[in-house]
Amino acid sequence: MATLVRYNPTPVFFDPFFGTRVVGRPVINRYRNTLTNQPAANVKETETAFHLALAVPGLKKDNLKISVENNTLTVAYQPEAQTAEKAGNSAHYEFGVQAFERRFRLPKTVNPDAITAAYTDGILALELPKVEEQKVVKEITIA
Repeated sequence: MATLVRYNPTPVFFDPFFGTRVVGRPVINRYRNTLTNQPAANVKETETAFHLALAVPGLKKDNLKISVENNTLTVAYQPEAQTAEKAGNSAHYEFGVQAFERRFRLPKTVNPDAITAAYTDGILALELPKVEEQKVVKEITIA
């Protein structure tokens, strides 16, 4: 009986900022200037709200944390600590989820107290309702 072995040498990347060798992850994505373990995001604007969707399949929603501080929305994930299991003759593990933190600067028109979130089918959907900008008209008298 023959075994199937995949040849995959460990890739070596050079960190363009520090000139050092980086083996494996994290890899800097040249096109979006982000780390590869950050989830992809879609942003859609309507008249009444911004809709933010993050692709985070396979994560537990209890470990996702969403916070707003100083007009910055932070979505973070911290996986539970896993113990090493030895099942049968397994010798190689590739499953694993890395922690991430992604931040978005919010416009002043977003109401941070009314943000809602839902996690369905691997998509974290956030609704960021807008508030109407209060236009202040003030007359100044000439002295």
